Amino acid sequence: MYKNGLSYVGSALMVLITHCAMLFVVFINGKYDDVSKVLVLAGAVIGLDMLYFIVMLFYKQMTYSIDFMLLLVLGMSIIFQSCFGGVELEKKQVMWSVICLFMCRMGYLLCRNHKWIAEKKKEIFAVNILIILSILTLTGGRSMWIQIGSFTVQPSEFLKSAFILACATSIVEQQRKTKILCFNTVKPNIALFALIGIICGLQWWCKDLGTLPTFVGIYGCGLIFRMCYPKAKFSKSRVIGLIMIGVTLAVVAFTFAPSYVQDRLHVNLWDKVGGEFVDAKGWQQRQAIIAMAGGGWFGKGPGHGVLHKVPAYTTDIVFQSISEEWGLFFALMIIVVILIMLAMPLINPCRSYFHATLTTGVCTAFIIQIGLNVFGSCGVIPFTGVTVPFISLGGSSMVTSGFMMGMMIAGQSPSFKPVPKKTKKKAVTA
Repeated sequence: MYKNGLSYVGSALMVLITHCAMLFVVFINGKYDDVSKVLVLAGAVIGLDMLYFIVMLFYKQMTYSIDFMLLLVLGMSIIFQSCFGGVELEKKQVMWSVICLFMCRMGYLLCRNHKWIAEKKKEIFAVNILIILSILTLTGGRSMWIQIGSFTVQPSEFLKSAFILACATSIVEQQRKTKILCFNTVKPNIALFALIGIICGLQWWCKDLGTLPTFVGIYGCGLIFRMCYPKAKFSKSRVIGLIMIGVTLAVVAFTFAPSYVQDRLHVNLWDKVGGEFVDAKGWQQRQAIIAMAGGGWFGKGPGHGVLHKVPAYTTDIVFQSISEEWGLFFALMIIVVILIMLAMPLINPCRSYFHATLTTGVCTAFIIQIGLNVFGSCGVIPFTGVTVPFISLGGSSMVTSGFMMGMMIAGQSPSFKPVPKKTKKKAVTA
């Protein structure tokens, strides 16, 4: 039983009813030539639900809210991905959803005990460095992708969770200051500052600044938690100085950004000369916006869209793909569901400062990533090409997102080392 009054069975029924309602819509309005395709899709989604319901019974947690929300989102994602251009089970998304749930369990088990993982601080920093080195040496050039046969791996996705752990494991050391060059400072803070500097340099070198706001946001939240840590003693002047440095760096970055970044900052998608669009690079974005407008509030129907003919319709512009076939109302609803899942720690607060920092880092990464994708693909901000967590077609993003959700679940159901009992001394009688 949840502390907020929701039963395990009741929550499971809510997930099943939602998925069944979506599958009914596919059956009524979907584009398919054989009803067996709808039945196969239904079997995959409902089967995954039932399997995970059983698996969760073997894990004793204080709450299962995030688990049910994650399963709800993944089931919706499988249905979306299986309907673009026609109803056909997207086996890859099913596979990646299973891997995502498995990684969620791994993240939960690894991060439950904050005292144990805090002792692994050096190993966590080493993992960050190893991932960075793998990008520099295994991608074959200024790229963020590693080609392994027919598969591609994006190590920068794994770097997100490793960097969040690095920001959280050194929180307790804010009371252990060392004097360096006449300044009282904390060594892990210097290490984290150096690490974010290396990550920024890496993103610039690989010409992939789309995920840079995510890393900067994670670091910023970690810095705020350090300032708020008990007896950390951050002076107001130092805080103001840090803000001014941050603003200055942002202005300098926008001013002296590379040409490919400047092009995205100043692009005008709708400029025409002689009836033709001026900017050919904005073709994908324009098609996505036109398709979203064509879908209206309630969509053309599952499988009846045309955006599946545009590159990256399952990843970078997946929000528009959903909007075209299911409607803007439904596309916004799935984003709201993800945001509600991220807000669960507000309902069941974390029970340690470490887990609170960990959870905040995860929420920051997801919210920034969602904002970059949705607003970027709609033309509100520069288009970065990042994915929507759990919704875009799987891969490195699904693996990392699952692990990060496990971090959040660990914050809801932490494990603490038992305090050794003190033996009572018997009174000595004279």
